[in-house]
Amino acid sequence: MIILYKTSAILRTWHMAKLRVFISSTYYDLKHIRSYVSSFITKMGYEATLSEKGKIAYDPSMPLDQSCYKDAESTDILVLIIGGRYGSATSETDSSRITSDFYQRYESVTRKEFETANSHDIPTYILVEKSVMSEYETFKKNRINTTIDYAHVDSVNIFNFLDDILNRGKNNPLFQFEQPQEIENWLKSQWSGYFRTLLENKSQNKQLNSLSKQVGELSSINNSLQRYLEEVIQRVGGDSAHDIIEKEHQNISNDKLFRKLMDQSLFSSLVEDYDVKFEDAKNCFSDNDSLEGLVHDLSILSDEFDEEDLMKHWRGNEEILDDINIIREFLSKPKLLRTDTLVG
Repeated sequence: MIILYKTSAILRTWHMAKLRVFISSTYYDLKHIRSYVSSFITKMGYEATLSEKGKIAYDPSMPLDQSCYKDAESTDILVLIIGGRYGSATSETDSSRITSDFYQRYESVTRKEFETANSHDIPTYILVEKSVMSEYETFKKNRINTTIDYAHVDSVNIFNFLDDILNRGKNNPLFQFEQPQEIENWLKSQWSGYFRTLLENKSQNKQLNSLSKQVGELSSINNSLQRYLEEVIQRVGGDSAHDIIEKEHQNISNDKLFRKLMDQSLFSSLVEDYDVKFEDAKNCFSDNDSLEGLVHDLSILSDEFDEEDLMKHWRGNEEILDDINIIREFLSKPKLLRTDTLVG
């Protein structure tokens, strides 16, 4: 009797983790913008993190803002929105000293959220109200003038914050907006480009890994062929077998040295641009134990070199000396010191 077993399919619903987007800004003046951006993020299928929506897990053992910073450093993306209000001071600031003085300096919670995320290389996208950016341009031209009455910002710290953002070398894309719809279009474009870059990098890494594997396989095949040929030569070569193998090893070693030296721009320039023969150039770097001797011999090999001018250019030039020492290392020669004498 043949018994047929029928296996039942077990259906599982996998809940893929959503991409988390932390929205950082002051609340009361930007609550409508925050709501619009949050809706857009949710519509994209991502999870928007806002303090007013109860999305931040507050630790009762620490100040409220500390929990915000902790969430900001673990998010996937941070969207910073800057309007006309600088916002509340951090818990580390003595709030009793904060006044309504426009020029009083302090650090706000929003700024600390941004700095926390930025220090952890969280991809950050900065949105600034166009009226604020307009007044920022006025501020840049009148930094020492404290008599100007700015209509759209409540603290000079907003301008200082923008200074800091714009002076960062990376991770600081900034967009000026008037209408919420402009934000949606810009973020869509930015995130599309970012995700495409991630996919391209993934593809390139895959290709590199594949190439590395192929190189490793070729190296293994090459070693096997080398051992096989050596055995064949030993069997048929008689007394001369050892000399044949040694000569071939020397040829391989010379070929490796040739490629190493020609990969150095200083060495290859002598050979290709100044018509110095490879062996002559190699002997110059190998035989001379001082910079003066090296320059003297090179000036003999090429009429295009003036010994005095070349020495003047090379002496004290650390990059040139580093290049020379790399070449000497390939030739198993000691390095030259900055004083043109040998190391050790």
